[in-house]
Amino acid sequence: MHAVKHTPWSAGAIPLTFALMVDMFSLAGKTALITGAARGLGFEIAKGLVRAGAAVTINGRDPGRLNEAVQSAAREGISLETAAFDANGADAPAAVAAWAERHGRLDIFLSGVGVRNRKALFDISVEEIRGLLEADLTGPFLLTRAAASLMVPHRQGRIILMTSIAGPFAHRGDVTYTTAKGGLAGLTKALAVELGPHNITVNAIAPGPFGTETNLPLFKDPARSAYFAERTALGRWGQPHEIAGAAVFLASDAASFVTGHVLTVDGGMTSMF
Repeated sequence: MHAVKHTPWSAGAIPLTFALMVDMFSLAGKTALITGAARGLGFEIAKGLVRAGAAVTINGRDPGRLNEAVQSAAREGISLETAAFDANGADAPAAVAAWAERHGRLDIFLSGVGVRNRKALFDISVEEIRGLLEADLTGPFLLTRAAASLMVPHRQGRIILMTSIAGPFAHRGDVTYTTAKGGLAGLTKALAVELGPHNITVNAIAPGPFGTETNLPLFKDPARSAYFAERTALGRWGQPHEIAGAAVFLASDAASFVTGHVLTVDGGMTSMF
């Protein structure tokens, strides 16, 4: 056998290599629209994409809450635009089209809208089931289709859906949410297959326990907070800003050959037995 010869780095190779790696994750010149991003994980992702160079618009139904988010980001030196509309409303696709017309194109679309109704199988009404499925599955389906239609003419784009570890895994008393999030994981793969010929990637992020506003009741309950923390490999809840790196990766050229994938960000919770 012949020994493998390793070529030493030249004086300028390391800086050049580092620069190339950084450039792979750059989103400079890209435009992004994130729904449900006035707070929580969507807001943290928005800030992460801006730090990577993208021009980001955050969406929500409440203009006042969106403005508060913009002001909060500005205190960190981050500039965000806003687009106030109901992401699950009948006019949402038209609102996305109008946004794209103003900005010239849509490079990155992240569907972050989601609601939760923690009720057991026999406690949740038919109306509540339909409402949650509409908000967490049907709405993102239709809005993502609208976003994809704007990307197809340019033959490029990044679509990211927000699913949950409560999709492939279930917890008692949360049956409808688990059903909806499992559907989003399936949608991720189906859209990846549909849109691959157009050079559009479709992936998803499945968060585990994060200390967001939505999870505040769980986080502030000592017993329930400990229950979730102990079930992660890292032994703690995720901090909201820790979600941003996954989104930057999936939106960047570093993930150019990644599609149909659900990236789990859960501190190792789904690896625990």
